[in-house]
Amino acid sequence: MTKLSPHAHRKDEHVFLAEKFYAATQANDFDQVRFIHQSLPEIAVAEVDLTSQLAEQTVALPFYINAMTGGSPRTQQLNQQLATIARDLNIPMATGSQSVALKETELAASFAIVRQTNPNGVILANIGADVTLAQAEQVIDMLQANALQIHLNTPQEIVMPEGEQRFYWLDNLAQLVAKLPVPVIVKEVGFGMSHETLAQLMAAGVQYVDLGGRGGTNFVEIENARRPQHDLDYLTGWGQSTVESLLESRAYAQQLTIYASGGVRNPLDIVKALALGARSVGMAGTILHHLQTEGPAATSALLSTWRDQLKLIFALLGCRNVSELPRKAQLIFSPELLSYASQRQIKL
Repeated sequence: MTKLSPHAHRKDEHVFLAEKFYAATQANDFDQVRFIHQSLPEIAVAEVDLTSQLAEQTVALPFYINAMTGGSPRTQQLNQQLATIARDLNIPMATGSQSVALKETELAASFAIVRQTNPNGVILANIGADVTLAQAEQVIDMLQANALQIHLNTPQEIVMPEGEQRFYWLDNLAQLVAKLPVPVIVKEVGFGMSHETLAQLMAAGVQYVDLGGRGGTNFVEIENARRPQHDLDYLTGWGQSTVESLLESRAYAQQLTIYASGGVRNPLDIVKALALGARSVGMAGTILHHLQTEGPAATSALLSTWRDQLKLIFALLGCRNVSELPRKAQLIFSPELLSYASQRQIKL
């Protein structure tokens, strides 16, 4: 058996630890948001149109497979399975960070398999915020990608035993956004975004943002498990939840295109995120868990069921399409979220 490089081994560790810490019934801030029921929605389920936009691409559904994996033989298999699901359901897919393939070119196949499996799909490349323009172009070419996710992950790097400790990213982001040939989505990896961060990104020319909130896969928890002393567990709750991040983004709803991810467990969570202003919703941990425990066919069937159930919930709310949700659906927030909004001076 070929010995894995440290970079490839880390990719497999991430997958193993993500499953170890996965909790199907984990509570998060989506539970702090309720819809007001209206008894006369005046709509038929057949009238619901789930078509949405993702990074200048028209897509069939308002959700996508978010960045997860790649960089080892094991994760190549997972990427191929995810790409098959994305192809069969006609939904977009992002790969995990391709930085490992820039360091070890033989690992590029674990990412390129996504485009080979899904030649006509919407695919998002993924890389960190410190890469050069040439490196960003390289990862786009690797996938013939329709867009590039640039991930922000300072808490993960802080806790990661071999992580970076310099975080001068903003000027580089501005250059990448200005010069790359495809749309750039700036993405958090599970720690959410503040309105101050969104203002900085907008000033740098960013148009598309994935808020990547706390509530799902927790990279502080994962990286702390990799630390010899496991001594940074007190940072496990760091960051804003997906719902809090969506509240933070309200002031920029007209200037930025907002996507949401982090802790999405079911179709109702998707609809709540859309009602709070997300244009599309990314899912990672829930999909990866089902893929590893139930297999590709069962995971594809689950997401097909979610597609059908989204139409039912839209009809329950009297909404015919994604754009109607933020305007028509009426929300009730928990006292905790109301307190958060008040302290952050967010108008609900």
